[in-house]
Amino acid sequence: MADRDEQTSDLAGQPLPVVVLVSGTGTNLQALIETVHGHETQIVGVASSVAGVRALERAAAAGIPTAVFERDAFADRSTRDAALGQWALERGARLVVLAGYMELLGTQFLDSFPGAVINVHPSLLPSFPGLRAIEQALAYGVKVFGVTVHFVDAGVDSGPVILQRAVQLPQASDPDEVLTALRPLEHSLLPEAVRLFAQGALSFDRDNPRRVLVSSPVARTAGRAGG
Repeated sequence: MADRDEQTSDLAGQPLPVVVLVSGTGTNLQALIETVHGHETQIVGVASSVAGVRALERAAAAGIPTAVFERDAFADRSTRDAALGQWALERGARLVVLAGYMELLGTQFLDSFPGAVINVHPSLLPSFPGLRAIEQALAYGVKVFGVTVHFVDAGVDSGPVILQRAVQLPQASDPDEVLTALRPLEHSLLPEAVRLFAQGALSFDRDNPRRVLVSSPVARTAGRAGG
């Protein structure tokens, strides 16, 4: 994760500039605003794939610049991604967070932020990727549900896992019931992952590049001291 390390190393002592992508109500955005914004990070922009959503209101209330990139406003997805990526770069973003963003991002966008795009997903990946993850899990009859925060790659919810947390719901049968149970996990895990990224605490296992390692502040300090 050398590219990501380079992005954070020159910001020592400064909040990490973050752009958040949304498509809906923005409860995960609100969690970020209330926890890491103005501390480890500075949310420098919120972009939505849908106009008029509650998430944009949340950003505006926090004084965060917003923009809308609806797919129909562009010739194709790659053109939209190029415009979105350029906007994020102009905002100075060093990390892009997908917080309920219901669109796929192509390699053109991802290449603009190597190792620096993360997403929160309402399942224990690799189980139930993609849309309607909770409905997929209910249809399968699982008893344990969960949330994953992961790095984004060119696949569908297939990037390396950063954090996961589970909850047992053996009698669950309604998607809204499961979502209500998962919301607190999302609102905890996503800011935690963003905080770890901003602190330079994430790295890849050399023996298994899909395995994300989390280091403690003490370990990072010792590592620097040892040169």
